[in-house]
Amino acid sequence: MSAPVAPPGWPAEVRAPGAPEWEASAEAWLLDLCPPDYRSYPVLRRHLVVLARFAVLHVEAGQLACRRGLSEARAELRGLVEPEVVDAVVDTWLREDARLAGARRAVGLVEEAVRGRRFRPQL
Repeated sequence: MSAPVAPPGWPAEVRAPGAPEWEASAEAWLLDLCPPDYRSYPVLRRHLVVLARFAVLHVEAGQLACRRGLSEARAELRGLVEPEVVDAVVDTWLREDARLAGARRAVGLVEEAVRGRRFRPQL
């Protein structure tokens, strides 16, 4: 039997699929990624695959909101704040978009593992 492998982009907070307690670490990380209210839904606590799907959709919704914020920032804020503030807002949206892209990759990998995919070492 081979040692558990975590692929590139795997979240550091989650043990590699197949490692002892990897599901518990995945559940904790997924719950931290989601809104706090998700902790109160029993179905999400009992079914890791369902929690992973909710987490994927939550991150994707954040990506959509981020892109909308970026596309509207200049027009919506023009005349309300100084131009350098608008520039800072745009920079913040760009940083958040990059963070969410990494989160989307990570949560997608965790969802694949929860669904049974096992990763192999890359040569």
